[in-house]
Amino acid sequence: MCGRFTLTVDLETLRALFRFRYQGSLAPRFNIAPSQEVLTVIVEEGERIGKMMRWGLVPFWAKDDRIGVKMINARAETVDEKASFRHAFKRRRCLILADGFYEWKKEGSKKVPYRFTLATDAPFGFAGLWERWEGASGPLETCTIMTTRANELIAPIHDRMPVILPPEQHEDWLDPRLDDSEYLKSLLRPYPSSEMRMYEVAPLVNSPKNDVIACIEPVDSRSMEGT
Repeated sequence: MCGRFTLTVDLETLRALFRFRYQGSLAPRFNIAPSQEVLTVIVEEGERIGKMMRWGLVPFWAKDDRIGVKMINARAETVDEKASFRHAFKRRRCLILADGFYEWKKEGSKKVPYRFTLATDAPFGFAGLWERWEGASGPLETCTIMTTRANELIAPIHDRMPVILPPEQHEDWLDPRLDDSEYLKSLLRPYPSSEMRMYEVAPLVNSPKNDVIACIEPVDSRSMEGT
């Protein structure tokens, strides 16, 4: 699964890399948690648009938006079968922008947090789905992160990982006209471990109340890169 991530890069860098239009501001985030606002990229009328959405997908047919707390991730293997996700998978795919994510390794009686990034430290796009839910107080746009089996770097810590899409796949993933389920599912592969790295971070990150730069600082100078 993916339950916490980071986006510390400035907006101009993100605009240049992902080529989207966005009029808002963006503060660095060091510990993004479910139910919080996240920066997504979607395509509307042929143009890439940046939008802030709540993390935790609320299906358009839901009676209550509280269902979103259970919908922070969607499994790649069954996304086209589940009622909560199959409509969005066909027509409402997005990128969720990040530059790292956290997982916890069980060591004895405690869980030790690790941060995973690309080896280059560049920002990337998670494969995501989004929906627009009409509630009493108006429309609510929400999203979820696709997950797949873990690569060799992450497997010792967790058996799942978020789907990171390489730039050459962004166009197809975002295209709402493309509805070939088998092809789209073929994009949802583990990112190569040789192009990622991981390092231990402080328990400070355990609480979503802590959203400070210290969350991403290594506990020591060592880091592990994939092979």
